[in-house]
Amino acid sequence: MLLNATYFPLVWMKIGNAGIDTADEGFAAFEALLTRAEPFVLLDADSTERQAHEHTHEQQKQLSLWMKRHKTALRSFVRGQIMVEPHAYKQAAARAFAAKFEAFWGYPLIVVDTQEQAFKVADQLLAN
Repeated sequence: MLLNATYFPLVWMKIGNAGIDTADEGFAAFEALLTRAEPFVLLDADSTERQAHEHTHEQQKQLSLWMKRHKTALRSFVRGQIMVEPHAYKQAAARAFAAKFEAFWGYPLIVVDTQEQAFKVADQLLAN
């Protein structure tokens, strides 16, 4: 996972094809963002590299432990994750998964068609 906080409070996220490693620099960057104690929005616009992953039991365990350690900060400062997905069939799959995502992470997953829509939704999320 790569994070680009150049335009904070808009944080671009690139998940790519890598597995979950909570000890990698992406999670360290995520922790640093949470430490800022300021609201932000995650933007994921790289649908070409986004793929469903089957995580190992150990990866799932490490992710769950990381999330639990940061649960309060995640719920306090991450206003949502906005996925820009132009393909209708991928949008439907993401929307079907959104409730499980929010239950786990504590913030909503919102799926939009365009980057312009993503910016509008981000503004709304940050205004609340």
